[in-house]
Amino acid sequence: MRGVSLEKLTVDLHPIFRSDQDIAQAVRNALFRAAGQKVPLVEIITGKGSGKLKSRVLAMLKQPHVKKLYRRVEVAPGNDGMVLVHLK
Repeated sequence: MRGVSLEKLTVDLHPIFRSDQDIAQAVRNALFRAAGQKVPLVEIITGKGSGKLKSRVLAMLKQPHVKKLYRRVEVAPGNDGMVLVHLK
């Protein structure tokens, strides 16, 4: 995790681009941590690259147990290398 503030939590996936399991665990941990601390926004930095990492993250976010944590997911306006997850 990169940083925490009252408004958002940021997780940079670049250092853990090893396996789907590592990526899913990092994203889940960030979402559950943010939800527990009532942080309304999680920024997931996937980088621009080929888009494979972003695709993995977006697929992972569609899982039912994860989907119940958020109200909306979007690619950051003006930054294709970041996914924004707006929590409930």
